[in-house]
Formats: sequence, C-alpha cells, structure tokens
Amino acid sequence: MVIKTDELPAAAPADSAREPSSQAGGKGRPGAAELPSVMLLNGDCPESLKKEEGAAEPPRENGLDEAEPGEETTGQEVIVIQDTGFSVKILAPGIEPFSLQVSPQEMVQEIHQVLMDREDTCHRTCFSLHLDGNMLDHFSELRSVEGLQEGSVLRVVEEPYTVREARIHVRHVRDLLKSLDPSDAFNGVDCNSLSFLSVFTDGDLGDSGKRKKGLEMDPIDCTPPEYILPGSRERPLCPLQPQNRDWKPLQCLKVLTMSGWNPPPGNRKMHGDLMYLFVITAEDRQVSITASTRGFYLNQSTAYHFNPKPASPRFLSHSLVELLNQISPTFKKNFAALQKKRVQRHPFERIATPFQVYSWTAPQAEHAMDCVRAEDAYTSRLGYEEHIPGQTRDWNEELQTTRELPRKNLPERLLRERAIFKVHSDFTAAATRGAMAVIDGNVMAINPSEDTKMQMFIWNNIFFSLGFDVRDHYKDFGGDVAAYVAPTNDLNGVRTYNAVDVEGLYTLGTVVVDYRGYRVTAQSIIPGILERDQEQSVVYGSIDFGKTVVSHPRYLELLERTSRPLKILRHRVLNDRDEEVELCSSVECKGIIGNDGRHYILDLLRTFPPDLNFLPVPGEVLPEECTRAGFPRAHRHKLCCLRQELVDAFVEHRYLLFMKLAALQLMQQKASKMEIPPSLENGDPPSSESKPKDPPAPEVGSEEEGSSASGLAKVKELAETIASDDGTDPRSREVIRNACKAVGSISSTAFDVRFNPDIFSPGVRFPESCQEEVRNQKQLLKDAAAFLLSCQIPGLVKDFADHAVLPMDGATLAEVMRQRGINMRYLGKVLDLVLRSPARDQLDHIYKIGIGELITRSAKHIFKTYLQGVELSGLSAAISHFLNCFLSSYPNPVAHLPADELVSKKRNRRRRNRPPGAADNTAWAVMTPQELWKNICQEAKNYFDFSLECETVDQAVETYGLQKITLLREISLKTGIQILLKEYSFDSRHKPAFTEEDVLNIFPVVKHVNPKASDAFHFFQSGQAKVQQGFLKEGCELINEALNLFNNVYGAMHVEICACLRLLARLHYIMGDYAEALSNQQKAVLMSERVMGIEHPNTIQEYMHLALYCFASSQLSTALSLLYRARYLTLLVFGEDHPEMALLDNNIGLVLHGVMECDLSLRFLENALAVSTKYHGPKSLKVALSHHLVARVYESKAEFRSALQHEKEGYTIYKTQLGEDHEKTKESSEYLKCLTQQAVALQRTMNEIYRNGSSANIPPLKFTAPSMASVLEQLNVINGILFIPLSQKDLENLKAEVARRHQLQEASGNRDKAEEPMATEPEPAGASEDAASQPAAAKDPPSLSLQG
Repeated sequence: MVIKTDELPAAAPADSAREPSSQAGGKGRPGAAELPSVMLLNGDCPESLKKEEGAAEPPRENGLDEAEPGEETTGQEVIVIQDTGFSVKILAPGIEPFSLQVSPQEMVQEIHQVLMDREDTCHRTCFSLHLDGNMLDHFSELRSVEGLQEGSVLRVVEEPYTVREARIHVRHVRDLLKSLDPSDAFNGVDCNSLSFLSVFTDGDLGDSGKRKKGLEMDPIDCTPPEYILPGSRERPLCPLQPQNRDWKPLQCLKVLTMSGWNPPPGNRKMHGDLMYLFVITAEDRQVSITASTRGFYLNQSTAYHFNPKPASPRFLSHSLVELLNQISPTFKKNFAALQKKRVQRHPFERIATPFQVYSWTAPQAEHAMDCVRAEDAYTSRLGYEEHIPGQTRDWNEELQTTRELPRKNLPERLLRERAIFKVHSDFTAAATRGAMAVIDGNVMAINPSEDTKMQMFIWNNIFFSLGFDVRDHYKDFGGDVAAYVAPTNDLNGVRTYNAVDVEGLYTLGTVVVDYRGYRVTAQSIIPGILERDQEQSVVYGSIDFGKTVVSHPRYLELLERTSRPLKILRHRVLNDRDEEVELCSSVECKGIIGNDGRHYILDLLRTFPPDLNFLPVPGEVLPEECTRAGFPRAHRHKLCCLRQELVDAFVEHRYLLFMKLAALQLMQQKASKMEIPPSLENGDPPSSESKPKDPPAPEVGSEEEGSSASGLAKVKELAETIASDDGTDPRSREVIRNACKAVGSISSTAFDVRFNPDIFSPGVRFPESCQEEVRNQKQLLKDAAAFLLSCQIPGLVKDFADHAVLPMDGATLAEVMRQRGINMRYLGKVLDLVLRSPARDQLDHIYKIGIGELITRSAKHIFKTYLQGVELSGLSAAISHFLNCFLSSYPNPVAHLPADELVSKKRNRRRRNRPPGAADNTAWAVMTPQELWKNICQEAKNYFDFSLECETVDQAVETYGLQKITLLREISLKTGIQILLKEYSFDSRHKPAFTEEDVLNIFPVVKHVNPKASDAFHFFQSGQAKVQQGFLKEGCELINEALNLFNNVYGAMHVEICACLRLLARLHYIMGDYAEALSNQQKAVLMSERVMGIEHPNTIQEYMHLALYCFASSQLSTALSLLYRARYLTLLVFGEDHPEMALLDNNIGLVLHGVMECDLSLRFLENALAVSTKYHGPKSLKVALSHHLVARVYESKAEFRSALQHEKEGYTIYKTQLGEDHEKTKESSEYLKCLTQQAVALQRTMNEIYRNGSSANIPPLKFTAPSMASVLEQLNVINGILFIPLSQKDLENLKAEVARRHQLQEASGNRDKAEEPMATEPEPAGASEDAASQPAAAKDPPSLSLQG
C-alpha cells in the first residue's frame, strides 16, 4: 500500500519520507513525500473503468475472449487497496518524539524498516515497539492491532541481543558507513547500480525550483566542453562517469572487523559475550569491543593477548554507533555528516533494483578492508555452507507455492504477483551467484568422476548444468551448438507458459547465465527427481526425441488449456511400437509428477513451430518469397524456431484475411443474391503475397467509412452466431467454411489457426490417418516462413524509414526486431533490404547500428570459444589481448602470459577441478588482429549471410562509419567485460590500446523470466487509451492507479514504473503542472539510470524530457547541462549522425537562443538542419521548421539576409506541402514580411550613417532576445507536444471521429500488441513527428499531439 501525499498531515516532518520497505520484504518503495499527489477518488473509479474495460480490449480472436478472472469487479476492489492511512507518534530513547504516517495494510516490521532508515534512529536494529505496554508482533498487520488508531503512541524498547541480532547490528552499521560508497554499484553486487543525475542537477530539482523563483537570468556559463560541440571528432570515455562529490568518502573508522578471538569461550558465553570486534579509529587508536546481550563495551584484549574484562571508560551502549561516538571524536563528526548526506539523497538513488545491473566501465577504486564483505565471501556464500539445513531456501517450493496463491480479486492478485516477482528476483540473484561459483571451480560436482564437460552441480537447492552436448543428446540437432541454444529456447518456453498461467501446470524456475565463455543453466529441483531414474519419472512426452512417447490424461487436459493462447495444435504421433499417442505440445516437452504431487513440464525448447527458412528439409519446397531470398539456408543447429511474436502476428494477419474474404463473399451474396463465385472456393489458400491483389482490398479501402466497418462487424456477429448454433442460414455457414479453408483454420465453423510443433522434427512420425492434417500444417509453416520475409521484415524497414521506431544501439535494434517476431539470425537479411531500399540515405543510422551489431555479435561468438581455453590466472591478459586484436590499430599486439617466475614447475599434474574444456592454456596468446577480423567476416557470412568488406578494424570504421568506442561498449555489454574508465588511444600504431590492467572484471550475462503485474498493466493501457482519445484527466487518474499497483507488485524500481512515471510527467506538463511534471520525470530519469543503465538509449530520452520540464520551470542552466549530458551519451552510444540528434540539437539551440548565446545556438541549430535534411528529405516539414528556428536566431543577431534566406526555404516547403491557405504557410509569409521590414529599416540606418558620418542621431539598434514563452512554445512544438484550444463543437466531432476509428479498429480485431511496456508509449519515444507541422494534425484527433 502506498501512502498518498494528500493524506500527510501538515505536521508530518518532511524527512519522515518513508522509504525502502514493502510487504514483500523491503525491496523498497518511494517515500510518501515522493508520491504523485493526484489521487484517484474512490468514488469515481468504477464508471471510468467499466467504460474502459470495453474499449481498451478489442476482441481477441482464437477464442481469447474469456475475460480476465475478476475483471468486471475491478472498480470496487480499487477501493480496498486505498484504505486511508493515519499517523502515530513514535517515542525513541534519546530523541524528540515524532509522528509517522502509516497505513492499515502495513506490517509492524515496516515501521522497523523506517526507523532503521531515519537519520536520528538509524543506528538501532534490536528493538521492539510497544503500545500501552504491550509488545507488537513483528509480522502482524497494523489493522489487526487492538487499539491502534490516529495519534496512538508507540514506544521503542531496546531488546537484548542474540548472536544473530548482534551480527545484523554490525552489518547494518557497516551498511550505514558505506551508504555513499559506490563500490558495490561498480562491482555489481547486492542489486546496487549507478546514477549520475544528481551531478547534473546539483541535488533535488523540486527544491531548487522553489528557491530560484526569479528567472535565472544570472549569467550562466553555457559553453559546453569541446567534445560536445557539433562536428567534434573526439569521443572521450571519462565523462561517462563523472566524479560525484559525495563519493569522496568521509572516513569514520580505519578498520572495523571481526576479532580473531571469536567465538567467545564457554565461560565468557555464560557472561553473555556474543562476539568480539576489532576497531582502529580514525585517530589510530586500536580497541577491542565485546558485543554482549546487553550491548557493546570496550574490553582489554589486544591483538596478541586475550582479556575480556571491561576497559575504561566503562561505558555500555546498546548501539555500536553510540559507543564509537564516545571513543572517537572524528567518528562522531563524520558519521553525523554522512547520515545527513545519506538521507538527503533521492530514495531512488539508493533503493535496490530487482535484478542486478552491471556497469561496463569503472574508475580505479581503492580496495578497502571490509569485515562483512570478507565474511560473506567465506561463509554462507560459498559452496560448503549452503548445504546446512535451515540455511538454504527451497526454491522450487517457494516458486510453486507463490503460483498457487489465490487470485480471485484484485488484492489477492496483487499479493500473488508481488510474491511471484519477489521470489523470481531472489532466485535469479542466487542462480547467478551459483553459476559463477560453478565456472570458477568453487562447487563440487555431483558426478565428479566424469569428464568436466559432463559434470552437473547442485548448490543452494539449485541444479546447474553446462551448455555442452553430453551423451550425444543433441547429435541430430547440431551437437554442442544445439546444446548451447537449447537453454535459451527452453527459457522462452518457460516464459510463455508462465505468462499463460494455467492453474495446476508447473514450470521450473529457470535462469540462463553466460559467464567466461560458458553457458550455465540453473533450474529449481523437482522434488524426488534425484532419487528416481529419468525413464521412470516421465509420464508425458519423450526422452529420446520421439522414439518412445507416452501421454497422460491430466497433462493433456492441462496443456489443452494453453493450446488456445499459444496456438498449439493437439495432435497424434507414433511411438517406436507404431502406437498412436496424443500430445498437446512438442514431443520433447516432458511431464514429470513430482513427489509433491504437482504436474511439472520441462524441456520446453520447442514450444514454438520450427523456422523453415533455416531448416532445409529434403523434398520440401518453400514458397517463392523464401527461395527468392536464398532460403532455406542450413543453420548451425536444427532448433531454430519462430518467435511467439511472429506466430501471433501471423495469426492476426490470417484473421484479417479471413474477415476480408468473408466480408467480400457476403457483399457479393447481398449484391447479387446469387451463388458465391467459385474463385474463392477452390480451396487454394491465398499466399500471403496475394493479399494486396485480393479483390476485397479496394472494397475495404474505398468505402472505409460505412460498409466495410459494418460488413466486418456483421461477419463477426455471424461468426459468433454460427459458432453458437448451427441452425442459421446455410449460405452464411458456407461463407465461413470457405474463408476458414482459405486461411488454413483447423475448424471449419470459426477462425482458429494453430501450429503443430512436431512437424519437421527429426525422428517424429505421424499416423496415416493424420496425413492431410500434416500436409496442411506443413503448408501453414511454409506460409509463416514466407510471411516473416514478405511482411514482417519489409514492414520493419518501412517503420525504420518512416522513423516510427528509432533504435540507437544494438540492444534497442534487437528489441525492435524481436517485437516484430524477427530473430537476430535475420539481421543480414534486414541489412540487405535496407541497402536495397529506395530510402537508403534515410536508413543510414539503421545500417550503421546493424553493421555494428553484426560485427560485435560475430566477435562475441569467437570470444566465447576463445575464453573457454583460458585459465583463471590468465583472464585479464587474454581479454585485453582480444580487445587489442579487435579494436586497436596497433599492428601486432603481443599477449602477456602470466609471469614466468610464478608458473609452477610441476605443470604436468593436471588438476581435477579444471574449468570445463580448459585444455591448452596458452592457445589464446597466438591470435592476431588479421586472423580475428578474418574470422569475424567469416562468421558474419556463415551466421548472418552478410558479406563484410573489411580486413581490419580501421577498414571497418572507415567503410561503415562506425566508432571504436561504440564497438567497445557493444562488445563489453554483450560479453560482460568491465574495463577501466580512462581515455584509450585506439588509433595509436605504436602501442596497443589495452593493457591487462585495463580489464577490471568479467560479469555474467543473465537471462531470466520477468514476471508481470497484469492488473497494473491493464490500468496502464486503459490510461494510455484514454489519453489518446484526449481524456487527459481520466487518463491521468488511471495511470496514477497503475503506478500504485506497479509499486505494490514490483517495489519501487522497475522498467514499467519508469514508463508510467514518464507518461505521468508528460500529462502533468500538458495540464500545466510543471512542478509535478518535474518531480515525476526526475524519478523516471533516476529509475532509467538505475534499472536500464546510465547510457541506455531510454535514459537519454528521459534526460531530454527532464530538460524540457526544467526549462519550463525556468531552471535554464540545469536544462542545458541535462541536454549536454544527453548529447554526450548519444555521441558515445551511436555518434552524431542520428535522427534523434536533430531533435536534441534543436532543443539545445533553442535554449541557447533563449539566453542569447546566438553563435553557439547557430552551431547546434545548423547541425540539426543538416541532420533533418538527410533523414527526412529536404522537402519535409521538419526541415521547414528547422529553417524557421535558424532564421529566428539570425534575426536576433540582426543578420537579416541570412534570416530571410532560411525563412524563404521554409516558406517554400510549407507552400508546396500544405498549400497557400494553410496557417503554417500564412505564418511563414507574415514572418517573411516582418523580416523584410527590419532589413529595410537596418539598411536605411546604414545609409544614414554613410551620409551624415557617425554623428547622425540614430536610435540604437534593438537586438531582440526572444521571450521565454516563445522559446518554450517552439520547444513544445519540436518535442511533439501541442496544446490545442478546442471549442465545444470540435470536441463533439472529435469524439465521434474517435468512436468511428475505434469501431474500425475493433472490427479488424486489432489487438494491442504491446508485450513490452516500453513499446506502449502511445507513440514510440522520439517518433514525435513534429505534430505541429504535420498536415495530418489538422484533421487528426489530438492524440497525435499529445504523445512523444
């Protein structure tokens, strides 16, 4: 439950902002003072929601219209969540009483968390809370506490310590001492990650806005560093992680560690000694401290002499901090300062993220002594202690029990989703740690006598296996290569079945970790599986790829429920005794009933149908679209399957085709009252290509308004009525039957397309009786393969050319491809199409990103096998050698082998516990740049079927316009390398760029399941839909509610919350509430930095939005430094030549013009003009706007000739594109007149001077600084934000228009494809075609104008 600010009594002190703690166990949540102050009024929710429920979810085909459980009741449930909070008074020893806002849903332990985080109570950990003398139970909810109400007094009572409590206390003190130290974030531990926003905003934005109410017209230094200016060639790395002032740590103590005298001997135990600590204070005093049941005191022991008697001063303190305050003045001063700084930081800078984010660069850090870190490393976290019962968690039990939680209403679903999410993030962290321990050789195998590649491991109740083909399991599928991709395919299967979430069907917790060149699969363990033989336990599916196959009625029943959403066909196969067995999945999918009686499915690697483009089958001919593109191509393995997104898109495409065919036939029936013409009856399924040539296309297009919408609606009704009863008009049934046959539906009475995942599976045979079905299925698969090439890839390239999606680096390109169901192995085909595209120049950025991605992926494949031959001691030398061969211009880098004097003489005795596959440990040292680049080109040809024309890195950079720093970032992110933050001289031909000291670390690359918050997501989508229809207020309320629910499920940090905050900020901005917009956008930036990475393209977008809101709140210098940061990051991630750069430079230029830095402003605006011209064509409206912006600056400089020249260009574009009468054209022509008058006046003045000499009395020239309002107006225009004043009549028309479009959309069964919330911003970020200068803006609803 999140507390709303409105409910905070004015008296509540600001610093009681509540923070990390949530019922899920403290993942944290934003402070009350942080939360959006708009509150969903309990009363008016149901109506808006109920209206929405119908609107936001257009009908699902494939029978997916069963409502989400409990959807209708959402309205009333929301109220349950919003139990109003109340405030209680807290009395703690030694400080003034204070009041605290709490809510009835919270547990008592959450108040503990808050007290442990507050500045004045943070040093207490071992206490209980008492109400009227009664102790409160830690885990009870506040509403169940008798007599707790508004104004109750809770007393903090110190409790006696136990060994456990003493350890927790020491650990907490250490965390407080380290709270500003970024080393955990650089080292990628404990879900810490970096954030640099505060460096550019100087602290919190909200406050500074209030302080500097006056316009910031104090002179501000606007000149950016040289490397940020347009046209600069240098790309420094150091500014990526600017030095944060807070990181200069205040040293409170020199050393705090466990003493060597631990544990206390028996006689001291009986005096209450729990453990001993050793401390060296900042004044160099060495003291020994006893932790006893009553607290902490100094004892008389020294490093060599044990004397547990108390030393003087005989001061016993319940808190270690109070004791240290007594004995060290420096500690007292610095600790107080440190805590003050800690609580001033934005909570989002310190809350843990749900999954670890790693940084690919880090500064040189001092390695400091840290007892807790050392203890963690050698006790609970390494192999040997994880076996102690009671220490470990039963992951499988936790994962499955959370799935079994009830989900009938909203509060139950929230609780369930929160538990699922929490367990998943914990499991992912544990699995990652285990996988690294396995590869580093710190875990004992369960089959130690076997070859290292075949070993399996169990650690912390997680089962680990390596991605090698043991026992020739994948012999027919491509051996080790297949064994390497199987885990990711399996993970995709697990993800899918989890998303369908069928009650009674269980999957294993699965995490795939790539580390040091090895792929490790981590899975939770089915109870009882280790005691039994696999043959006995499999009751469904096949363990030998289809020779022996078994089935099980309960599995069929469970899987049948998934078959509809997953589009899987129930089918029969033959086993080795020629008996028919019925399955509802692929044969490899195994069903095992665990000892806990649960039905598990595993090995889901072929959940989706095979991709025939990469699976040549003798005797099968692919459609012409495929053969034309050079398919089928043999791939390295035979496990290539289509992505779920592709299957969905294909089925949707077929559904539209089905609707069109049926509508056409119905119209013809109506028109002629004759039989349907036989052309569509001959059962030849129209290939996906023939769709445009189909007769229905013109029909639907031309009469878009009336008939087609009603026709489609009729078809839908018809399909429904036919499905429900068979007594209808036989002719309409005939229509449906023909349409079904034509699109390959498995039912002849309703549209239902499904795939049989076993088709073309080696070793699987089908019974004679199913031959026709198998033939149809084969045809369907061929059509799907053709659909990918003829629709999805061209559609993607068209979106790129229209700038509807704007990837900026490899990861965002991959995401865009995957959302459309295009696998990365098609990257070469996408690039071919880009090269052949008529808009080739406008796709330049895509081509560069694509080539960079192709090169780094190929290099990654080589690096993987390269690393497998490297011993741990040679790791940094090997990685730096590889990077030199990959990126350095130095012609012959030499690898540094580990120093000889350290190489043991007894090299011949091979260690048993070698990392798998480590044979010759120095083979890596002989690699040369020529050889590596030859291999990269070869790999690109073999894997992606693309010919790279380069033999060295310098040729690649030259030919394709790449940047070495960008390639370094891409390869580091893909392989987990962390390098030292410093400037690298890649182009030096005299020394190699990297030394082994530059490689700091190698991190795992982790793939895992992302559990979703479904209710919150529905609210979010409904809110977006409302906003698109122009109902801002309702949209805002829904999105606020979504934010609440997201916080409830995910805690405070998550990508989806980031999208939510961004949209909220945008809405508040449009509605004129700048302060709220700033506060939400600041959180969005912090969260994006923390969860996605400090230089992720999404973070760059967030920086730009924040700069706009800062400018609107008249924080000009902050706005500029944010824009400069965004520009620097863009240069680093991609370079200058990107369509986004035009938007960025327009923003910078406008702000600079606002502070009259005209020359600087022109540099940016003219660069923006050049980039816009390249990517949008010289005649585009964006270019016209760019010309106008440049003209305005020239006008301010009184250079009227240049101004006129630019404005004329703009005028011409407006005139040709929009016509004489468009308001844009008129505005431009007015401005031209005004410029001409000014130019004439200036000329007169000059003539006057020439005639009368300088004595002439001339009015001084006025250089007009633009008003802030006009600058802001232009900023809004270029960022795609429009405020449209609408009359009542306009509103009516608008609503009618929106409703009409909605019907059309519904009819076409257009489902919301947004799987990833990032894609669901109403328009992809940055695609804000600048609405103002769009001809469409005139007739389109304002949806165009609101999104960005």
